[in-house]
Amino acid sequence: MFKNYLDNYKNFPKEIWILTLITFINRAGTMVIPFLSKYMKENLHFTYNQIGWVMVFFGIGSMIGTWLSGKLSDLIGFYKVMLFSLFASGIVFFMLQYITTFEAFCAAILILTSIADMFRPAMLVSLNTYTKKENRIQALTLVRAAVNLGFLFGPALGGLLIMQVGYQYLFYVDGSTCILAILVFAIFVKEKKLPFKLKKHIIPEEKYTIIRDKPFLLHLGISMITGILFFQIFTTLPLYHKEQFLLSEFDSGLLLSMNGLLILLFELPIVNHMKRNKTDNIKIILLGLSLMSVSYFLLLIPWSGILIVMMLLMAFGVMFTFPFANSFAMSRAYKSQEGKYMAVFTISYSIAHILSTKTSMAIIQHYGYNSNWIFMGVLGSFGVLLCFTLQKMVKKEKIATKKKIINSLFKSNI
Repeated sequence: MFKNYLDNYKNFPKEIWILTLITFINRAGTMVIPFLSKYMKENLHFTYNQIGWVMVFFGIGSMIGTWLSGKLSDLIGFYKVMLFSLFASGIVFFMLQYITTFEAFCAAILILTSIADMFRPAMLVSLNTYTKKENRIQALTLVRAAVNLGFLFGPALGGLLIMQVGYQYLFYVDGSTCILAILVFAIFVKEKKLPFKLKKHIIPEEKYTIIRDKPFLLHLGISMITGILFFQIFTTLPLYHKEQFLLSEFDSGLLLSMNGLLILLFELPIVNHMKRNKTDNIKIILLGLSLMSVSYFLLLIPWSGILIVMMLLMAFGVMFTFPFANSFAMSRAYKSQEGKYMAVFTISYSIAHILSTKTSMAIIQHYGYNSNWIFMGVLGSFGVLLCFTLQKMVKKEKIATKKKIINSLFKSNI
């Protein structure tokens, strides 16, 4: 059984393993992110409304960063974008601890996420360069496994560090790990250049523009809903743990680490199983959204043990949504436009971050936590209905494509 599990990780090139390593270093080091809301509430004494606005700037910066990454990855290559993003975000993390006023913190978070979120779209494009087409979803899942391994250690260590020495050392750790990650990347992975220049066929923008890809646009809406549900575990849930159940930062970190451990153990085997059985991506996303919705409805039960059950369902919901959402988005992208498609796809999560925190903080301030959990559960249920619509749309598109192929064959024989 253990051998079968290890077999899931075979046959990846060196570059993918290095990408996986730096992703782990970077994610394990970003200890402050899960506790950012608590830091603003308890150390900077921001109101719920102010915390919501800071997270709005977090999301806006993420949108700017992903848009720039898509443009620059297609223009100068993903390699340079990744180098700049990790190094510069490390410097900004060092500076963040010295900023205490609301306006300045909003500006700093905007700058930080604009730089840091240039990394992800460029990294997604790099998977196309360093892996074969048939191995891309496994490579993506391997990198996500590194994210979750970092997520396993980061929150627990971060919570422990906060309890022992305070928040200020977390910013040093975050900055140092960004710079360490980019040093490892620069030393062991070299920019892959073609031995000769390919003559590209330019696809007319008016014909293949993203705005006309209706299934892709609907998928963006579904991904946005998924992101809104997911980002709650970094923003409102740590506050809820403290205010409702009096959990310490270390206890909250352990719950988040459980999420990372489950995803680390089960995501890649699940992805490989689904791929072997040729399960439809949209069906899997539908199942994942259903689990995420149920997890929020469970929080209405006033029992501390439900936090573990909730995190269990959320972990499997994440496993059934994120890898397959990435795969579906990449499958819609035309050659030479992958950077643009993946940037737009990633921006949907940036918008989700804005909506998730700002909406939730407003609901909690005026109506309480239970109203927020009901809202999240209902929103997830709406996402499930959109998945059914997307299934029908894709099926209709496939039938239309087959008809076109058949018609073209008959016409060519006349």
